Amino acid sequence: MHLSAAINSFKSSNLISWKTGKTPQSGKVSKVKIWPGFTGQGRYFEFHSNLIPASIDFVRESPLCTSLCKDGYKIRTVEHLLSALEAKGIDNCRIQIQSLDSEDTEVEVPIFDGSANAWVEAIEQVGRKEALDRSGNNVEKLAPYLSEPFYVSRNDSFMVAFPASKVHISCGIDFPKGLWDVENDNDGQQEGCVLRVISQF
Repeated sequence: MHLSAAINSFKSSNLISWKTGKTPQSGKVSKVKIWPGFTGQGRYFEFHSNLIPASIDFVRESPLCTSLCKDGYKIRTVEHLLSALEAKGIDNCRIQIQSLDSEDTEVEVPIFDGSANAWVEAIEQVGRKEALDRSGNNVEKLAPYLSEPFYVSRNDSFMVAFPASKVHISCGIDFPKGLWDVENDNDGQQEGCVLRVISQF
């Protein structure tokens, strides 16, 4: 795989006030507030004053969701919010998350209707801005892009990526009967409800 890069500038969101929702797996209520970040900080979660970067280095295997773990703290169902931030070009932000129980060491990000749409709408309402460094300077970034196709697979899952001038995602999923019902879209292709995370884009 070869990656090339194009010059762009880092982006941050404006402040997104508390969004509260009941979480699907634990049934508990959690609250999320998104703060603008400095260039180079990236996206990261703050939970009980602990900082957990939204990085693959902190991903842990968990059923039916993506979880980030560090120093005994776990944040689950991060994929909807992180998909929205990526789709809207937000590179740097602090995602403050709270649960109602101060003793909890795990918390879930609310997923609302099961898609990333609520997060996309929240980002669009407040807008985004140029992310500055701590000295107040704008910093350019290199945005990687593919120069040739590549393919990866694991068991019965696979992914193929091709060079393109813009992002276009085609996907399919088929869960065992009863876990999640499989639906058909207008083209007659199967689409599981988890795919609504990315189908908004």
